[in-house]
Amino acid sequence: MRHFLIALTVFILDRLTKWLVIRHIVLDDNVPVIPGFFRLTHLENPGAAFSLFADSPSALRTGLLIAVSVTALAVVALLLWFRRHAFNLTTVALALIMGGALGNLWDRLSDGKVTDFLDFYIGAHHWPPFNLADSAIVIGALLLMLRMLRPEKHAEAAGR
Repeated sequence: MRHFLIALTVFILDRLTKWLVIRHIVLDDNVPVIPGFFRLTHLENPGAAFSLFADSPSALRTGLLIAVSVTALAVVALLLWFRRHAFNLTTVALALIMGGALGNLWDRLSDGKVTDFLDFYIGAHHWPPFNLADSAIVIGALLLMLRMLRPEKHAEAAGR
């Protein structure tokens, strides 16, 4: 149950932050937060995380991204269901991924694109803008990688 609360919290925070950006920052405009490093920028991304495939002319792009998101959500939900009694790094990572995937899927289903607004840069070097859902997915993936690299020490590794 805690896993789904984490996913729900990520989803709600993602929806709230995107709503605030849409409501208070004009599309393609920005608000400097830390000059020369970070700003809030209202962008609409038809591609995947960090603007991957955003320039793809394929008419199938949105449908394919929705299908991948739904498939990933089904796999993550299944993994969390099987581990519903465990609360550890793996399940927290999966919950973060689930919440982020739900947040971006909501945008894609309702509008065909995702609102991005976190914009980091140094001079001419610019990281592609992203959102809270993307952040949760990346943090979840990093936690899963950390878990895979960490040696097994507990009975959990034995399948209990």
